[in-house]
Amino acid sequence: MIDSLLEAIPLPAVLIGTDARLLGGNERAIRLQPNAGDRRAFILVFRQPGFSTAFEQCIRTRQPQTTVYLHTDEGHEIRYDVTCSYVELGDTKGVLACFRDVTEVEQAGEIRRDFVANVSHELKTPLTALLGFIETLQGPARNDDAARDRFLGIMGAEASRMNRLVGDLLSLSRVEEEARLRPTDSLDVADIVNTVVRNLSEVAKAQEVEISVAGLEAETKVLGDSDQLLQVFTNLIENAVKYGGNGGVVSVTFKSVDRDPFLRRPAVRIEVKDQGPGIDPLHVPRLTERFYRIDSHRSREMGGTGLGLAIVKHIVNRHRGRMKIESALGQGSTFAVILPKN
Repeated sequence: MIDSLLEAIPLPAVLIGTDARLLGGNERAIRLQPNAGDRRAFILVFRQPGFSTAFEQCIRTRQPQTTVYLHTDEGHEIRYDVTCSYVELGDTKGVLACFRDVTEVEQAGEIRRDFVANVSHELKTPLTALLGFIETLQGPARNDDAARDRFLGIMGAEASRMNRLVGDLLSLSRVEEEARLRPTDSLDVADIVNTVVRNLSEVAKAQEVEISVAGLEAETKVLGDSDQLLQVFTNLIENAVKYGGNGGVVSVTFKSVDRDPFLRRPAVRIEVKDQGPGIDPLHVPRLTERFYRIDSHRSREMGGTGLGLAIVKHIVNRHRGRMKIESALGQGSTFAVILPKN
């Protein structure tokens, strides 16, 4: 009866007798701790003082108790909220402990807190500069024409930076809202890339960078949102032009993939490669995090908000594709977008 009851609970669950020995554990609990089904002292299986304290209080008061159980699985820490409830099943008395995995909830809360802190910091810096310049122009520099012109130029740049940040935040919000809605328009991604290359021609010229496009003979039809894909390739190609070093070449290459191993279907791979200084592999896994910058000062000078690659990742995910980043110091960087073919 005990085993049947435990297996009916859709969470990892164990029953602990009043003598603090395990009376049973369901399959989910055994996956959490292989010895959860053994008849032994539970503290030898779940070796955490908080759990032991919650059990003792539950036995003494016969009132539900809660605690936290931390479990490490392949180097990743998993957090469980444990509810201990006093139960009587015929002649059997004890504590039913149920484990609820709250790792993702905790991580989401941490991401939200970090996001608010980062946005506050990114907005506070230019706002502080603006307020300082306004105060100076209203006071000591009221009649100083040279100072006024210089300060107004800086104020304009800071206001533009805030405007870009707010724009990227709104864009990220829209992409997240549409994450579950797969695009249905059939379009040629090569046309979008060619439009981006034309739009960035002046930026490339100013940086003395040549943008080359190859592989246009590949099949490049996909189901997509033209505005969002335009945003993806504008971001990637513009980044390659700005950060890839002056006087270099940015290569955009199309390749047909008969069957992508991750998408499990035919795909088109678009690679944006620069000849810049490259990126330390240590940073590569974090490049798509919000507000993550390798060189914060240089990124801000270039007009970056720290959200571009996060937006790219979300858009690519919405298109059921994937993004791959390859880079090494001194060898340039390659940003590849793989999209399922139409």
